[in-house]
Amino acid sequence: MSADKDLISVQQARDLVEAAHRAQGEVARFDQAKIDRICEAMAKAALRESPRVAALAVEETGYGIPEDKQEKNRFAAEDVWNYFKNLRTVGVVSETKDVVEIASPRGVVASIIPSTNPTSTAIFKILIAIKSRNAVVLSPHPSASRCINETARNMRDAGVKEGLPADAIGCMTTATIEGTEALMKHKLTAVILATGGIGLVRAAYSSGKPAFGVGPGNVPVLIERTADVPKAVQDILTGKCFDNGTICASEQAIVVDAPIEMAVREQFKLQGGHFVSASEADQLAKIVATSQRTLNPMIVGKSVEAIAKMAAISAPPGTRCLIADVGGVGRDFPLSMEKLSPILAFYVEDGIERGAARCNEVLHYGGMGHTAGIHTRSREAAIRYGGEMPAARVTVNTPTTHGAIGFSTALPPSMTLGCGSWGGNVTSDNVSPLHLMDIKRVAFETRAVASNRPAIAAQTAALPPQPVAVSRPDITSARSGGTPKVSREEIAAIVDRFLANRQPEPAPPLSAPPSNAQPASGAGGNGVSTQPVSPRSQSSDGHKAADFVSEDDVRRAIQKGEKIYVSDKTIITPSARDIGDPAEVFAKA
Repeated sequence: MSADKDLISVQQARDLVEAAHRAQGEVARFDQAKIDRICEAMAKAALRESPRVAALAVEETGYGIPEDKQEKNRFAAEDVWNYFKNLRTVGVVSETKDVVEIASPRGVVASIIPSTNPTSTAIFKILIAIKSRNAVVLSPHPSASRCINETARNMRDAGVKEGLPADAIGCMTTATIEGTEALMKHKLTAVILATGGIGLVRAAYSSGKPAFGVGPGNVPVLIERTADVPKAVQDILTGKCFDNGTICASEQAIVVDAPIEMAVREQFKLQGGHFVSASEADQLAKIVATSQRTLNPMIVGKSVEAIAKMAAISAPPGTRCLIADVGGVGRDFPLSMEKLSPILAFYVEDGIERGAARCNEVLHYGGMGHTAGIHTRSREAAIRYGGEMPAARVTVNTPTTHGAIGFSTALPPSMTLGCGSWGGNVTSDNVSPLHLMDIKRVAFETRAVASNRPAIAAQTAALPPQPVAVSRPDITSARSGGTPKVSREEIAAIVDRFLANRQPEPAPPLSAPPSNAQPASGAGGNGVSTQPVSPRSQSSDGHKAADFVSEDDVRRAIQKGEKIYVSDKTIITPSARDIGDPAEVFAKA
């Protein structure tokens, strides 16, 4: 039966990607107004249905609190959309004199959705994918398939009414590991957005496709001695208890500066934190970690009451969070890991250096690159602490849960938080529509590149010698603003003489010779090479007017500190005039 399910899942992944690829070809041609209308309609639909799918998520997964999941849905549908709604994702998105940036969609986005934040992550990923003119195929966690599919259906229906091809949003109904791998490795999949466990993220990176993976978050928070203790404790409990700790940016370990230890303990007790005894901590550790020292999924997103019952310990009525003093970090201390539930590890260290070192230890045990927090009245201390943390987000005086996702900070709002190279991720950003676009840059020349070969000669020589008088924009007479009245036949004859007389010359010297140096062999008395030009006239003082002047001629004259003598009949290439006029190289013969 399992083999049959895998085959069904693999085939479904292939069908959805191929259909999404066809739909994306249509979406890519939409203008900005149409894309924004579609996304606006989908965001409104997701917001309208957020209470229902939140309740469905809790019912299906057993994780979290319906009201908190509804708030996460609202954040994804409203806050995220309002932040990015005016972002240009079609055509020219940025322009300066020198560089024009043009947005291009990536194609089909393979989106892996977790069970901890299923509906909010689905809303978020659908919106940022369509906003950047991609199609998206969702692979839901098997334990959250129904609520994720329902979320996708609601948004798809709303988008279709505004002109979105239905196949631009696909969602697997039978999602197995094999099917998910087929989705990620499909030749038509352009990029992967992977939110889930370490194994899944590693699979995304090994798929051979560009992938934005999200690592786990074992978030430490330092309460520094200058902190507003009551607010710090309030923020920590607000973040930790939100949706029973299922957001990976939620606080996992508290490190308290020694001088304020007792004040912090007292505030936790006053605000609903319960410190378990050493023996109770041992019992708690046994249900938090498996025998392989991995997180026990049975406690994820569960309430304090449910966890206390599983651990056979007691907690006073109204307890919001269980807190355990922990003697170290690592495999021998199971409560030092990411717990995704209302349980906190508690440490005491003296001074910001030792406190930061302990936080660093916690991050190294399963949270590298994700998030750290600090509560302090000192901006200098916050920046100093941030410089020490191997974390992409360091929140200050706010719940890490809300700060990291951009709810209570100025970070870009996101449900997908990159962990950078610390966590083996390709980005340390809060992922957004910007990550799902390729940017083409049209770059204009800002500095001329020197050449020893005149381009004008080859261009002119290629002209057929027809006796037709023309006015060419790339050939200019010596008269200011004048237009040469010469035929193509005359131009061809001049160029023929130019090429016939021209001899190979060594590269010009790096520095110009003294202005009183004698002319080199083959140069006329006026200091201008007589080889590339034929004299047409000679003035009374002996200076010969050149028939034809190229950019090369001008550069040589500048290097030698000499003049080029011209008459009304002299043909000067535009590039030669651009260089020669500012340098005052030209003189009247």
